Amino acid sequence: MSEVAENPATTPEVPENSGSQSVLSDHSIKDENDSFKENGENGEDANEAVVEIPKKPASAYATISIFCCMIGFGGFISGWDTGTIGGFLAHPDYLRRFGQHHHDGTHYFSNVRTGLVVSIFNIGGLFGCLILGDLANRIGRKMALVVVVIIFMIGIIIQIASINKWYQYFIGRIISGLGVGAISIFSPMLLSEVSPKHLRGTLGSMYQLMVTAGIFLGDCTNYGTKKYSNSVQWRVPLGLSFAWCLFMIAAMFFVPESPRYLVEVGKMEEAKRSIATSNKVSIDDPAVQGEVDLILAGVEAERLAGNASWGELFSTKGKNIQRLFMCCMLQCLQQLTGCNYFFYYGTVIFQAVGMKDSYQTAIVFGVVNFASTFVALYVVDRFGRRKCLMWGAAAMVCCYVVYASVGVTRLYPDGIKHKDTNSSKGAGNCMICFSCFFIFCFACTWAPICWIVVSEAFPLRIKPKGMALANGCNWFWNFLISFFTPFITGAINFYYGYVFMGCMVFGYFYVFFFVPEMKGLTLEEVNELWEDGVLPWKSPNWVPSSRRGADVNMDEFQKDDKPLFKKMFGRK
Repeated sequence: MSEVAENPATTPEVPENSGSQSVLSDHSIKDENDSFKENGENGEDANEAVVEIPKKPASAYATISIFCCMIGFGGFISGWDTGTIGGFLAHPDYLRRFGQHHHDGTHYFSNVRTGLVVSIFNIGGLFGCLILGDLANRIGRKMALVVVVIIFMIGIIIQIASINKWYQYFIGRIISGLGVGAISIFSPMLLSEVSPKHLRGTLGSMYQLMVTAGIFLGDCTNYGTKKYSNSVQWRVPLGLSFAWCLFMIAAMFFVPESPRYLVEVGKMEEAKRSIATSNKVSIDDPAVQGEVDLILAGVEAERLAGNASWGELFSTKGKNIQRLFMCCMLQCLQQLTGCNYFFYYGTVIFQAVGMKDSYQTAIVFGVVNFASTFVALYVVDRFGRRKCLMWGAAAMVCCYVVYASVGVTRLYPDGIKHKDTNSSKGAGNCMICFSCFFIFCFACTWAPICWIVVSEAFPLRIKPKGMALANGCNWFWNFLISFFTPFITGAINFYYGYVFMGCMVFGYFYVFFFVPEMKGLTLEEVNELWEDGVLPWKSPNWVPSSRRGADVNMDEFQKDDKPLFKKMFGRK
């Protein structure tokens, strides 16, 4: 950056050993360090150029992509538990040990016990977010992941050691949930902070991709162990969790640490090394120093404001409360898409058309879910967060219209009371088709993007606390839906689909009016976007101050007098 400061009108010569193609932004009107101090002045007093990290061919990012897979593997651990626990409830040995008894000696799981055993994991996740969320600021993102994975392993040990006391298994699931809840914060957080800005959406989706991979392989493992008649049915899948945990812990010794955390603790050289590794440039590249300077300016500005408190999350300063409410609402809506309703209740539809094996049903959904997430790796950075969320919501509304309507009117011609003796195979096939299409729409839009947006939205100083509350909302609604779905579907059957359809109609409008576009911006520029008060539907055209021309009128991004229908459907 010193070279740039001395002669801003001249393109600096890149060191021969850097291997960089970094260039100066000719239209830049503000130095990174000044952007935090003079934000909003449109650059009248700033005329220094900015060195930008160059974009390279996709093949150049193979190393950071592998590292992001390792970081996102925390999602695999979460998905593995989700995929295996549903199968456990159908295993005879598991039922005999932890179920209840009829008078004739047969075993069963009541709706209450089923809900507790399955859903208490989500309550553990909620408390894991709230209790352990600030660990990333204290010991770093990587070490925080190691610690919470160990907590998850402790819970697994308690579950494996359970013999015939369901409450012992119950306690083990709470402890495992604590670990996975914290993983859902630290893994997306580290992904967002080490990914190149133009690939942050794609690489940030690795967390959800690993979740779906874990669900799918967990389902396959259940299918492979169902032929056993002893505790191998459920102890082997639980034991395999140790292998995934050990891999995750080992991976943390290879992946780069967050450069923002490293700058915050004064490890500048390590921060440069992390940025250079992520962006495939030399550590001596002037663009690396420019990135460090930008991060440092943000860190210093936050230090001047003092230590972040929980109360600061609810402050209007820096639009913190607006960010928190947006992230919490998105995480609630992600569960209110009804994704877990499909995974839970969709087996009934398969049974209606003759597929009686619930293990095969789970695998079908798992395959669609896993394969569809690969689409997200492309669309999230190609089309942006807002478009994907809105189109995903609209598509899921269409799926629910068909799915719920056919279920209510056509699946059981003689009525729900005769569902065991008479069902329409044609209606069932239609519902299977649209349930799979729903999973496709969910997996490539709302499933990964909500985690990405939450990891991008908060400034550094309140990020762990903000993500803890937002992700806690996700775990809480996950618990409510998975626990109460058996009771609700028993009462209103397929009309339940209309409830989720209404939530997605609301989600479409909420995203339009309250979720800004953050594609292609650094995390510091995202912070500037919020502080500038840019209207969400105008945010796709907003340009950061470091790349903004002097003729830009910020009022155009902060005000809009158009009628409502023109805001939504007119040309931007």
